[in-house]
Amino acid sequence: MSRDLRKYSRQTQNRLILGFLVLVFIVGDGLIFLLWGREAALMGFVCLLLGLSPAVLVWGFFVFLDWFVRKEHGKDE
Repeated sequence: MSRDLRKYSRQTQNRLILGFLVLVFIVGDGLIFLLWGREAALMGFVCLLLGLSPAVLVWGFFVFLDWFVRKEHGKDE
C-alpha cells in the first residue's frame, strides 16, 4: 500500500475550498434572504459570482499551466 501525500494534500485542499464556497453561498446568501428578501438574495448571489470570477480565472490559468508543463515533461496523468 503506497501513500501518495501529494494526492491526499490536493484532495484535502479541494474539500476545504468546496466547504468554504458552500458556507459562503448557502449560509451567507441564506442570511441575506432571511433578512432582506428574495431580490436582495438574488443580487447577493450575482455579486458573489462576479466577485469570485477573478479567482476562478486565475485558478483556471494555473490548472492549464500545470497541464501544459506536465505534458511537455512527458508526465501527463
